[in-house]
Amino acid sequence: MSAGFKDHFSGSAGTYAEARPDYPDILFEWLAAQCRAHDRVWDCATGNGQAAVALARHFGQVVATDASAKQIEAAKQAPNISYRVAPAEASGLEDACCDLVTVAQALHWFDLDAFYREARRVLKPGGVLAVWTYAPLHAPEDPAVDEAFRHFQDVTLGPWWPMEHDHCRNGYADLDFPFERITAPKLVIERHWGTRELAAYAASWSSTAAFRKSEGHDPIPELVTALEAAWGEPEKRCRILWDITIHATRL
Repeated sequence: MSAGFKDHFSGSAGTYAEARPDYPDILFEWLAAQCRAHDRVWDCATGNGQAAVALARHFGQVVATDASAKQIEAAKQAPNISYRVAPAEASGLEDACCDLVTVAQALHWFDLDAFYREARRVLKPGGVLAVWTYAPLHAPEDPAVDEAFRHFQDVTLGPWWPMEHDHCRNGYADLDFPFERITAPKLVIERHWGTRELAAYAASWSSTAAFRKSEGHDPIPELVTALEAAWGEPEKRCRILWDITIHATRL
């Protein structure tokens, strides 16, 4: 674990693994199509292994690393995934051994210069580096739910978000990515969720944990009350979207 590692998620690793939405299959189909070979991929900052499991369907071997041992312990398994505890800037992989390096929703935590050096080192000539993030969710057909959730996220939890979270909101527009880019598709994560799923998702946030620690109580019941009032019925579900932004290059 590097000295600069900010561990916001180990305390909720199990909740994180259960509550976070999976990425669409088309994302991994597109990533595989960019690669000249499909022998090995390094999924850096794998978290609960969501991206690693999907990548395992397209590559012979996935090496998935995370600086959090708790996250690795809770990660999803597949026969061709090898999980390791390692920081983004020092993977422990050999030189020129990967066809693809991926970072899902985590680049904003890295020492970018050090990570980019590591990615260049482990990629084969012509290998692909792809990073992505997703914006806060929205409910396009249900503005009342949208407003209730945004109020909880931005007002109730506003002071407890780490400053790095702003990079996700703007699609990494202000993070350095000093490479010639591959044109990437515009994709979304789509789910049909109700109060239970939305509450579990919010409970997995680092800002929620920080609120509990600072204020001495759980803010999630407040969110549940607001959502049920917005919906008017406890069992209703609606279409939830997260817009994905991909930055990719061939090195």
